[in-house]
Amino acid sequence: MYQQLKEMTLPEQVEFLTRQLVGIDSVNGTSGEGAIADSLKEILQSFPYFIQNPNQVWEKKVPNDPYRKNIFALVKGKGSSTNTVIFHSHIDTVGIEDFGHLKQDAFNPDQIEQFFKTYELDKDVQMDANSGDWMFGRGSVDMKSGAAVHLANVLYFSEHAEELAGNILLMFNPDEESQHKGIISAIPELKRLKEEHGLEFISAINDDFITPLYENDPHRYIYTGAAGKILPSFYIYGREAHVGDTLSGVDPNFVAAELTRRIHNNLELAENIEGEMTLPPTCLQQRDTKKFYSVQTATSSYLYFNYFLFELSAKEVMDKLIAIATDACVDVEAHLSKQYEEFLKRTGLPGKKLSWHLEVTSLADFMKELVAQGIPAYEVAKKVQRENKEMEARELCFKIVEELQNWDPYKKPRVIIFFAPPYLPHNYLNQSNERDAEILKSVKETLVEMEQVTGETFALKKFFPYLADGSFLSLHESDEELSSLINNFPEWDSIYPVPVNEIRGLNIPSINVGVYGKDGHKWTERVYKPYTFHVLPIVIRTMALNLLKKKLSAPDLSERQYEEPIGI
Repeated sequence: MYQQLKEMTLPEQVEFLTRQLVGIDSVNGTSGEGAIADSLKEILQSFPYFIQNPNQVWEKKVPNDPYRKNIFALVKGKGSSTNTVIFHSHIDTVGIEDFGHLKQDAFNPDQIEQFFKTYELDKDVQMDANSGDWMFGRGSVDMKSGAAVHLANVLYFSEHAEELAGNILLMFNPDEESQHKGIISAIPELKRLKEEHGLEFISAINDDFITPLYENDPHRYIYTGAAGKILPSFYIYGREAHVGDTLSGVDPNFVAAELTRRIHNNLELAENIEGEMTLPPTCLQQRDTKKFYSVQTATSSYLYFNYFLFELSAKEVMDKLIAIATDACVDVEAHLSKQYEEFLKRTGLPGKKLSWHLEVTSLADFMKELVAQGIPAYEVAKKVQRENKEMEARELCFKIVEELQNWDPYKKPRVIIFFAPPYLPHNYLNQSNERDAEILKSVKETLVEMEQVTGETFALKKFFPYLADGSFLSLHESDEELSSLINNFPEWDSIYPVPVNEIRGLNIPSINVGVYGKDGHKWTERVYKPYTFHVLPIVIRTMALNLLKKKLSAPDLSERQYEEPIGI
C-alpha cells in the first residue's frame, strides 16, 4: 500500500484510503469488523517506519469475541518526551438494509454517486452527487474517511518524527455502533502503555463526523468533549385482573404510559447548557410481558429511555426519575380510585376496600429490602445471569429484576428503577483545573491559526452531540456517584463491565475534530471532500503538534467540579 501512497499528495492519500476502506464491508456484528482491522494493520505494516519498528504496530483482540480487534500503532518523536497524543476512530459501520435494491453497491462510492446523479426525489442529494465534491457509500462519513485521515497523518509523522515533541499513538476500535466493546477493551492496553512505557496521554483526537446543524450552516464544529448516556429502565409490577373486573386491578401498561408521557421528549429533563445542543430523554422500548392473548390484564411491563448525560451524574438522574415516578404513581392511584367511585355510582353496587398504591424504589434499595427479609437477593441475581448468558443484555437485566420481584412475599404493585446497558461516561474539559484549561487554550489557538490558513469558520463546542468512543477515555464521577450507578445496574461486572477505575485513572480528554459530511446512518451518507481530504488533516496535524508542546499534568479527579460552559 505504501508504494501507492508515497507518490500521492496528502488529499489524494486520504481520498484513496477512504475509497479502499469504504470498499470493505465492516458492518457491526459481522466478520467484516475483523477484516477491516486486518486491512488497516497491513496498511500500517507497509510504512517504512513500521517495517523498521515492527513491534510498534500491534493488535489486541476483544475478549470473548470471534472477530473484533483493536489496532494500535505508535510513532515516537526524536526527543525524550513521553507526552503522547492519541489519534482514534472507529472502524465499524451500521448495516445496509436502508439501501434497498442498491445494497450490492453500498460499499462502492462510484456506483452510488452515479445513481444519485439522476435521483430527482432529493434535489440536495442530486446536486451534491453532480458537484464532484462528495463521496457516497456506507461508511464514507461515519467513519472510514476519519480512519483515512488518521492513517495519512501517521504516515506523515512516521517520516517527520523530528517534528514531534512527543509521540502519536494511533488506535482503531471496532463496535462503536453497538456496545463500544472495542474502546472498552482498549482501556487496559492504554493503562499498560502508561505504566510499562511511561506514556503520558495529553489528549486524544477523535475525528467522528460533524454535520451542519441548520440550513446553510457555515461552521466546522470542533467539540472538546463527548456526551454520556445511560439507559434508565422501569420494571412495573401491577395487579392483574379479568377484563370484567378491570377496575380492581393495577394495569402496568397504564403506569408505563403515564411515565412515558412525563419523560419522553420532556425538555425540562434536558440539561440546559448555554451554546450546547442538549437533548431530552427518549423512550426506546415500552411493552408488557404477556406472551399470548388472554382476557387478563398484564402482570408487568418493561420500559426504558435513552438519557444523555452532559454534566449530570447517573445518581442525579436516578433521583429525578424516582421523584417523577412517585408523582406519576400518586396521580395513577388517584385516577383509578376516582374511576372506581364513578363505577359504583353508576351501577349502584356496593364497593369493596381496594388500594391502587404503587411503591417506587431503586433497584439498590429494593435488593436491600429483600435482604432484610432474609431473601438472598444478590445470589438470585447472579444465578439468573449465569443461567441466561446468551440473552440480549437489556432483556437479561429485566429478567433479573423480574425474578427479584417474584421473591417478594407481599407481591406489592411497584415500580423498580434501574440502569441497563449501554452506559457511556461524559468526557469534557474542566476549566477549573490547569491541565484542561491549557488544552482548551491550545485548541483555541490552533483554530484561530487554522481559520487564517484555510479560510474556514470554526465553532468550538463543549459536547459532541452524538455518542462517541471518546466518552470512555475520562470519567468525572465521584465515588458516591459511581456507587449509585453500579449498585443500580444488574450484575454490572458480568453484563456490562466498564473499567471505571482504570478510565478515571487515565483521564484522557478526547477532542473531536471531525470529518465533514451529511446524512450519517442514512443511505444518502456522504463526505465532503474539499474539507475532509484537504483541510482536516492539516487541522488535526497542527493541533497534535501544538498539544505536544504544552507542559501538561493530569488533574485530581477525586472531587467532581462544575464550571461554566465553553460556548462558541
